[in-house]
Amino acid sequence: MTDLSDIHAAEPAAIGQREPRLPDPSRVRRIRTDAEAVAAAHALASVFRQGASARDRERLLPWDALDLWSESGLGGITVPQAHGGAEVSFATLAEVFAIVSAADASLGQIPQNHFGLLGVLREAGTDAQKRRFYAEVLAGQRLGNAGPERRAAGSRTVLDGTTRLQRTAQGLRLSGKRYYSTGALYAHRVPTRALDDDDRPVQVWVPRDAAGLTVIDDWSSFGQRTTASGTVVFDHVSIAPDDVIPLWQLADKPGLYGPNSQLIQAAIDLGIAQAAFDDAVAFVREHARPWIDAGVARATDDPHLIADVGRLAVDIEGARAVLREAGLTLDEIAAQPITEASSARASVAVAEAKVLTTEAALQASEKLFELAGSSATRARHNLDRHWRNARTHTLHDPVRWKLHLIGNYHLNNALPKRHSWN
Repeated sequence: MTDLSDIHAAEPAAIGQREPRLPDPSRVRRIRTDAEAVAAAHALASVFRQGASARDRERLLPWDALDLWSESGLGGITVPQAHGGAEVSFATLAEVFAIVSAADASLGQIPQNHFGLLGVLREAGTDAQKRRFYAEVLAGQRLGNAGPERRAAGSRTVLDGTTRLQRTAQGLRLSGKRYYSTGALYAHRVPTRALDDDDRPVQVWVPRDAAGLTVIDDWSSFGQRTTASGTVVFDHVSIAPDDVIPLWQLADKPGLYGPNSQLIQAAIDLGIAQAAFDDAVAFVREHARPWIDAGVARATDDPHLIADVGRLAVDIEGARAVLREAGLTLDEIAAQPITEASSARASVAVAEAKVLTTEAALQASEKLFELAGSSATRARHNLDRHWRNARTHTLHDPVRWKLHLIGNYHLNNALPKRHSWN
């Protein structure tokens, strides 16, 4: 079993592409409490922070770091206690993601779909599916979905697509091409959305080694560079009926799988904001010079700079407080039978957090250079990675629609639509 001291001592060496290894179950820690989850996140963050800049600069895929993630037991923290997991609170889940993302934003984002998928499993999976998939996750296996399709005649929005799960004489077969597949390259299962023969949306949990499944590392964004959010191709992949979850059943069922997913997105952005702020403060203290008209000997005594740091600190702490409040709101709602009204309240609470964490991430990563000065733009510091990461990740779902959701709810009593982006 891996304890926290093992995680602190280990130094993952990010390497090139390989196939994901199955974890040794004897080395996978079983986290039991919220406090243990937060402690494990801090332990991993102390390791992940060491090579974050180099991994970004050279796009070194973090295979060994993800093996540490699996061994830490963090992948199983939302598994219900009845199935052997810690079933941590939503507030703790958000805190864990913010901690890891502040150390390395890509390593923070890679598991996001893992937990989003577990949220769907909890609400739509059969008892047998829950027993089997939860056991895999508690043994350290990772999930990474095959994302939406690119815009085409048959896929105008992220919810449209041409990926099909069809009945054939040989059994179920899955075919399609998906993009933005964060975590799929590193995963042991690659779930994807598809339409069945009745044109109903289903989620297919495909084993990573399935014949006909190809994961292509063609992610070339300027930010979140090692998430490997590339292309997944399914070419008549044989699918076991027990690996299919009926997504269509969630359409008319109020739940929290959407707010759960969005809470994680907001936590990642908070982590990016914190990383940019920390690096800005460190650079000002160690390298920056005061402006010639400031009349002070040190940049840290410049009154305008001090005020700007104070403003930024307030914005980040405000975003953190609203994110935590959103997590607590989800915890309160989850403790009761979920209704259309409470599901909507969850979406609104998380949307409010998403607006503030988006603004904090963009503001902190941009303000960093104004505070630190022109020398901070030197390539060797690689401080631009924070803005690149913030700008890339905050495009995941447009914040303008979060504002619309919030305003429409308060002004017109309009309940948000239910999907993974609300």
